[in-house]
Amino acid sequence: MSNRNPLLTTQPFEVEQALKRLGANLRVARLRRRLTLQEAAAKIGTGVRAVADAEKGKPSTGIAVYAALLWAYGLLNGFELLADPQTDSEGAALALAREPTRARVGRGGLSNDF
Repeated sequence: MSNRNPLLTTQPFEVEQALKRLGANLRVARLRRRLTLQEAAAKIGTGVRAVADAEKGKPSTGIAVYAALLWAYGLLNGFELLADPQTDSEGAALALAREPTRARVGRGGLSNDF
């Protein structure tokens, strides 16, 4: 029995495509900055293979590598907004649906303690 995460070999199509686009975008950013794989790897403190794997959009590449490359290329702005609760309309609607519609008096009744 293997302990490997099946998401590393078979991910949803949308995830696979998003990672490939991100990897391709990172490669273009590196080349526009005229950096070699070795220079990019040295800048973020990792090996060449990690950078090359990120540029291929491999799901086994850690998110820290992707984020560090964005930082190295000056493209990290906006990263912290990913999955921002303020823009999650579906999550907000689900939370609102779970809110109670009326207040209930506790078991001890009302208290005059203020």
